Amino acid sequence: MLYTANQTTDLLTRPLRYLLVEQTNHVLTLTLNRPEKKNALNPTLLNELAFALAYAHFSADVWVVVLAAAGDTFCAGMDLKALSSGTTEPETVPPPSGPVRLAELVAGLHKPCVARVQGPVYAGGFLLVGTATYAVVAEGATFALPEVKRGLFPFQVLAVLLDLMPARQALDLCLRGRTLSAADALAVGLATQVVPMADIDQSVAALVSDLTAVSPTALRFGLRAFQQLKTLPSNQQQAFLHEQFGQIQQTADAREGMAAFLEKRSPTWQNR
Repeated sequence: MLYTANQTTDLLTRPLRYLLVEQTNHVLTLTLNRPEKKNALNPTLLNELAFALAYAHFSADVWVVVLAAAGDTFCAGMDLKALSSGTTEPETVPPPSGPVRLAELVAGLHKPCVARVQGPVYAGGFLLVGTATYAVVAEGATFALPEVKRGLFPFQVLAVLLDLMPARQALDLCLRGRTLSAADALAVGLATQVVPMADIDQSVAALVSDLTAVSPTALRFGLRAFQQLKTLPSNQQQAFLHEQFGQIQQTADAREGMAAFLEKRSPTWQNR
């Protein structure tokens, strides 16, 4: 994370320029709010996202994160004009301690992240959708990687796609700059659910309800282990997972879960 826990404690009361923040019942909803620019990611919005994701990572009261967007486009990718011109705006959050790489930040949450994709996704927007744990996508949404048509290449997106689909499919999306329908995105693993636009909020709410009903500690352990597995050679993975199982058994949530099971009652999660 690019911020410390102490730096982000005031997220819910801090005025932000391009990010709407709402926290209710252990769910933190982050809404990209730059609809006039199709939610393109300029330096200010990138820093606000990094700040909010760090808060979500550190806050024990956040169990699930929802990524949403205002307007008719989910995200148009990086704001190349703003990034190239070096245009500066008054800072709304402290400067991050390093470069903002969205895929790393979302993966590093170690908490379920649900992308609510109501409209088109372009270029760097794939970094949010592709690294979210779930992507609930409206039927009319589309996905495109136009970088090669501008003399660029979606390097970071390629790495994200390789976690979701076979290499030839990932390369084809990057090399030809094709546009995928929502159904296409579901077929290649970029979307996890496709629903009518009228049903998207209900579908997101149902998924979030499922995720907040189970142990947040178990989810955190599992998502963290999923990321750590990628760095381990295959001959070390089972030993690592055996160690993780031993550790999770010692948590308060594991003890509560087993007690509730034996006593035939619903558990009360302590998130520790």
